[in-house]
Amino acid sequence: MTYIPIPYSIPKQDPATMLQNTQQLLTRMNTRRSCREFSDQPIAKELIESLIAVGHSAPSGANRQPWHFVAVNDPAIKREIRLAAEEEEKESYTRRMPPAWLAALEPLGTDEHKPFLEIAPWLVIIFQVNWVMLDGEKQPNYYPVESAGLAAGMFLTACHLAGLATLTHTPSPMKFLRDILKRPENEKPFLLIPVGHPAEDCKVPKIEKKPIEEALQWNR
Repeated sequence: MTYIPIPYSIPKQDPATMLQNTQQLLTRMNTRRSCREFSDQPIAKELIESLIAVGHSAPSGANRQPWHFVAVNDPAIKREIRLAAEEEEKESYTRRMPPAWLAALEPLGTDEHKPFLEIAPWLVIIFQVNWVMLDGEKQPNYYPVESAGLAAGMFLTACHLAGLATLTHTPSPMKFLRDILKRPENEKPFLLIPVGHPAEDCKVPKIEKKPIEEALQWNR
């Protein structure tokens, strides 16, 4: 495929406005939390599609866009996903997770029970697409994990800015999602994201991010 160059520009802003806009965005994003207590209030399909379109606009290796979004609001399918996820989570909490991992999760109060998978009005599952058929040949996608992560991050940000709660859920292993949702073998479940409004009595752990100085290095 040959790409035709087109002009590219971004409307210029003065440095003070750029900083102000960034700080305002940071203030909003700092209010995001992982939500495990959802309302069953419906969310319009059109809004979910628009939010997924934001994730789909992410950059990707060689522009292969190695992701696939599956949006689920069918109660029967959500029930099936919950039961399969809880089965895997029970194995993880009772047999797979080492003591240090369980200790790290204890302050969050999580366990194998995942009622939010049925209560949240939408489940959005992101699959990473590892390879494709091009001209009759199997060809790998480039940086599928990194690309799917970029799409997921942009989707999560869009949901929060739209006023919706989300959870990054990764019941492991997640092969059951591919089976339930009938996705092809070249796709691997990457992230299961409940989306909706928080329940009226929702509470989340009070947590703090480490100081930016501990996560940032200037030059070497």
